Amino acid sequence: MAALQQSPTTFQEKLTPSVQISSKFISQRSLRSSFSGRFPSLKLQKLAGKKKSGGSAAGATMMDIAAASYASALADLGKSSGTLEETCADVEKIENLFSDAQVLKFFINPTIPIEKKREFLDEITISLKLQPHTGKFLNIVVDMKRVELMKEIVNEFEVIYNKMMDIEMAIVSSVVKLEAGHLAKIATEVQKLTGAKNVRIKTMIDPDLVAGFTIRYGSSGSKMIDMSVKKQLEEISTQIDFSDISLAV
Repeated sequence: MAALQQSPTTFQEKLTPSVQISSKFISQRSLRSSFSGRFPSLKLQKLAGKKKSGGSAAGATMMDIAAASYASALADLGKSSGTLEETCADVEKIENLFSDAQVLKFFINPTIPIEKKREFLDEITISLKLQPHTGKFLNIVVDMKRVELMKEIVNEFEVIYNKMMDIEMAIVSSVVKLEAGHLAKIATEVQKLTGAKNVRIKTMIDPDLVAGFTIRYGSSGSKMIDMSVKKQLEEISTQIDFSDISLAV
């Protein structure tokens, strides 16, 4: 399963203004140790998981609508205050934060007092240097008990942001971290294919690819360029018939 990793490194200054690369590379282990060390409030209560109950399609739709509403409100705040770019950077930090299961469980846990959660949010806002309106937004999400929607909110915000900025998002998956030059070339090629004014690259580590890389772009990643060894091996296996081969025991 692909593991999403993030780093604050960006390559926008090295590229033309029409190509933006947001490279995400930080290990989940470093996230876990970093946040538990930096946020002492996280240690005040024993974290307890929350069981998810099966939901209907209607329930999922309602959750999508709710996530879109929160994301739209945050994007509008960023746009109206002239800080949409900074708000997007805040959302990437939030995505990183809540990808840590320990942090997510802390906020979902109903036995932890809301005061402790707000205290933790204050620490987060200061430590991650979030904008004031982003910090307030997080407080609203926590107060409304919508933290379990954070991943969906982040995804919806990304869609809204890309539309506002006329950006084509491309997700590049590879076995190892790709060099900045390679990512810049991929971004340029995606721009040629799509005719988009701007291209933004997200990177993912996927050991299952064996070697090479894949590129997903278009609406909800509907289009794909597969340059992985995994695909090549699958194609070879379909061309060779091993049915008549028997091994001696």
